[in-house]
Amino acid sequence: MALLETIERETGADPRWSVIWLHGLGADGNDFVPIVPELVRRDWPAIRFVFPHAPVRAVTINNGMRMRAWYDIRDFDLANRADEQGVAESIEQVEALVAREAGRGIPASRIVLAGFSQGGAITLAAGLRRSEPLAGLVGLSTYLPAAHKAGEALQAGASAQPVFFGHGTQDPVVPFAAGRQSAALLQQLGFDVSFHDYAMPHSVCAEEIRDLGDWLSQRFVNE
Repeated sequence: MALLETIERETGADPRWSVIWLHGLGADGNDFVPIVPELVRRDWPAIRFVFPHAPVRAVTINNGMRMRAWYDIRDFDLANRADEQGVAESIEQVEALVAREAGRGIPASRIVLAGFSQGGAITLAAGLRRSEPLAGLVGLSTYLPAAHKAGEALQAGASAQPVFFGHGTQDPVVPFAAGRQSAALLQQLGFDVSFHDYAMPHSVCAEEIRDLGDWLSQRFVNE
């Protein structure tokens, strides 16, 4: 499997941390590049932000239209929404990016995996399956796919990864209740979940970026 194409931004020379950020359905790696200057704080170590482009595939609920997607969406019902094979393939591609960072001198313990919507679903699904914990997981406006199989997928050591979960109370795409339920399930599985809700639709807001910055600051301080 070929390595995904990525956009990279480094906040300083010789980065010691990496943030791999997965976009949502129909977007691409450019989508969250503008967040870097809004998010980054002066006292943070040098970070490499990696924004991969999802593969182009047919999406069933969009009449089979081809677009960038981490998996096919076959049904609006969240329980059956995610194409499990597509999820598994995307997890493998994300793991290849994590391995590349390790090869560039940044171990898993200094890599944060983040994602919005579909990208967040892959982030959470990949996090469950990590036997070597990452520095943290960030899920924005998202849910945990195949939640009924989460206990089977959970690897020993995975729950050592702290989770930032942000969701809009007016989200028409991924219902707020679904995000809440996914966060609660992760907590039941032993994850330290910091859940934040915002008066917004399926999007990101300034308050959320601020809260995420606060949460990331704790990771960077505690290295």
